[in-house]
Amino acid sequence: MSLAELQGFLLSDGVGTEIEAVTKLTVRAEISNLADDPDAVKPEEIDWARLILAGSILARSEKRREQDAALRIAVAAITLVNDKAIRDAGAVLLGKLSNFRAVNLAENRGLVTDNLDGRLGISLRLESYRREMERSVLVEATGQWMEVNEFQQRFWTSASRAAWSSASAPTASGKTFLVLQWLVDQLGAGQARIAVYLAPTRALVSEIETNLEQLLKGRKGTEVSSLPLRTKFDAARSGGSRLILVLTQERMHLLANVLGGDFSVDLMIVDEAHKIGDGGRGVILQDAVERAVRLNPQMKLVFISPATQNPGELLADAPAGTATAAVDSDAPTVLQNLILATPVKGKPKLWTLVTRQGGAEFEVGILQLANSPATVVKRLAFVAASAGERGGTLVYANGAAESEDIADLISQLQPDHEPSAIDPELAALADLARKGVHPNFRLAPLVERGVAFHFGNMPSLLRLEIERLFKSGKIRFLVCTSTLVEGVNLSCRTIVVRGPRKGQGNPMEPHDFWNLAGRAGRWGDEFQGNIICLDPLNHEAWPHGVPVRSRYPIKRESDAVLDAGESLLEYLAAREHNKPSDLENNEEFEQVGAYLLTTFMRLSSISSAEFAKRHSPKFIAQLEQVLGGIASNIEIDADLATRHPGVSPIGMQRLLETFRAYGGEPDNLLPAEVASDDSYDRYVTIMKRINASLFPAFEPDSRARLFALIVFQWLKGKSLAEIIRRNIAWHEEVNRPYKLPALIRDTMALVEQIARFRAPKYFSAYVDVLHLHFAQIGRDDLIDHGLDIGTQLEFGVSSRTLISLMELGLSRMTAVALYEKMAQENLDQAQALKWVTDRATQLDSLDLPIIIVRELRERLLADDTPDATEAPTT
Repeated sequence: MSLAELQGFLLSDGVGTEIEAVTKLTVRAEISNLADDPDAVKPEEIDWARLILAGSILARSEKRREQDAALRIAVAAITLVNDKAIRDAGAVLLGKLSNFRAVNLAENRGLVTDNLDGRLGISLRLESYRREMERSVLVEATGQWMEVNEFQQRFWTSASRAAWSSASAPTASGKTFLVLQWLVDQLGAGQARIAVYLAPTRALVSEIETNLEQLLKGRKGTEVSSLPLRTKFDAARSGGSRLILVLTQERMHLLANVLGGDFSVDLMIVDEAHKIGDGGRGVILQDAVERAVRLNPQMKLVFISPATQNPGELLADAPAGTATAAVDSDAPTVLQNLILATPVKGKPKLWTLVTRQGGAEFEVGILQLANSPATVVKRLAFVAASAGERGGTLVYANGAAESEDIADLISQLQPDHEPSAIDPELAALADLARKGVHPNFRLAPLVERGVAFHFGNMPSLLRLEIERLFKSGKIRFLVCTSTLVEGVNLSCRTIVVRGPRKGQGNPMEPHDFWNLAGRAGRWGDEFQGNIICLDPLNHEAWPHGVPVRSRYPIKRESDAVLDAGESLLEYLAAREHNKPSDLENNEEFEQVGAYLLTTFMRLSSISSAEFAKRHSPKFIAQLEQVLGGIASNIEIDADLATRHPGVSPIGMQRLLETFRAYGGEPDNLLPAEVASDDSYDRYVTIMKRINASLFPAFEPDSRARLFALIVFQWLKGKSLAEIIRRNIAWHEEVNRPYKLPALIRDTMALVEQIARFRAPKYFSAYVDVLHLHFAQIGRDDLIDHGLDIGTQLEFGVSSRTLISLMELGLSRMTAVALYEKMAQENLDQAQALKWVTDRATQLDSLDLPIIIVRELRERLLADDTPDATEAPTT
């Protein structure tokens, strides 16, 4: 019998029954409020010696199912029995799986006592030492060895040797931890001076920036920034501190626009790289990578993605002769229990829990609820509150409004506390929510009871504090939206989900579901995690059933649209003479069409572009003919088009013609400074002009005044709380009814989607085309060479002082709160820092939330950090 045949036999006939028994025991140990099961196998009835021997054989397999079984046996041996010898054997089995973090967790919890190696026989000890040596990597910057698992070792070696590498592994496999360690080591060892870490969302940018700052704490010589400004870049390039820029793809383009040909980075990491296939933003990501490579063909490039089928696909566009490496792993690092929860007929307070392991399903127990859940929202809330009573529980909600409702219901099931008994850190978070958003923001009273909700439109400081307190265990229940699938590295003990949706209410694809499910189980903090799926037989909730484990197929959005063939050609041909709003597939085809046309203009052909080799020569020839005809009719040059990915040069040409036809004074076409009386009306006019000529980004025109109002206030540096107050005042002034929670959510969404996404993208293109017009009519005096309006809108700043405060590392919420106390608007960094240090002893008297004061002290007054448990200011 071969080893593979033996491993297959062990899973089926050999120890299949025992593995099912320990699975049931380990799952039951995780879930609260289960009814007693007198028929359950007891741990002492299991033949552990036989089972662990089987586990050591299964651990030699490269198949996920067999590795998962070995991991299950090891965790069960450590957590279910009191026999020290069995626990030691479980720890040895974890070592065979290179799961050293789980061994450390067992030691930290006292499940395996110190000096395990000293208790092993000589042969086992030598084997343990050999594994540790084989599964260690040298951190050059420190000269120290770091223990890693098999995937991490392969990544470290490949990324260090290859110029382009692509790594894929399941969520919770330690990708981000290791990539950041490797990145810091590359700069510390002198392999790079300037690195860019591309993250798909601002939420992930904030998290990665924070993690890097923690890694670099106490080390000198490397700075971290998320601002697309040239000051730090120029300093690093001229020999100052090494620099890591953590940016979204949009921010990278802003920085490249500021620097022009000087934008050259040594190393780029693309996180969540599979999002290169994610609609219009996927095209912008592809464009960002290609732009950086064009400016430095020698740049080292690393793609990382969760559990993808074909990570090597991302290496297809590497320059000729470039050394590439793809690292792929599907090995489990922490147990994940998929649990199907169905109500018992006629007994809504009782739910049958069935676990699915491999291809088998078996019952693990009956969950008891305190109340009958009459609605879908109550089902999610009540099951989460009961099953996840120990805390560390995430609930997935299909939208921000639903997340608030679920969190509210869960909070009502928590024990009452006197105000004086509220944890000081939770009280500080509630204070930030009331002062930073609104006194009646629904989040504030919930966090005081250890419950919170979390969605992408929240201010970063508030969101990061929620995540920190959830990780620390002080927030016990957290209700989240699809932000969790967008790359935020937030893990938990238990996830509760029912019919998850993404985007415009579409059922979640299997790979996205398993990306979400991968948050269950903190590797190094927990041995296992639970994914509880409610109503698995409900077709409306789960149209295709609860997804089986699936890996993501990487495909560029540009390639997907090119596959549309004739439809794309028809769109491009019609785009010259029609508004995008009059055409089908306008969002999808507009972004890719802009990319294709810009590529043609830059190369004078698309036949030599990398994407051409992935499509039929006949179609590429047809496409080239269409693009050539369009390019011959526009004056916009390739440099201008390259500055604005996703914005069609056709639309820019039409906008240029609109400017030429304008009969008034040319300076009336400019956005006015926000301090001027007519700036708001100018923004309204500009938005309507963009809708008519460039792209219908702010349609319908009837909403342009609302959009302009949000942009106007955002640019003036108003806080989110002030913007919300003014929105409320406007509704009351015009007698328009509103519901406060919805208005708060809608205002946050407008800030994110209009002020921080659409406005920077299209206003920046508007101003660039206008500058071209001014140059053509000899009015160079009207061209403003100051801070790009796209950057101003991205961060919501228009004054030098606000920019300086953010350059010092403060979040916008903190910078704005401080700016409201400052008289001067043109302070540089040194002057802004002096203003703060001069008032260091007065910060507690400025009526600022304690979390904002803490950020000020940590960022700008490092030697004056208060106790973290200090009560909030009132």
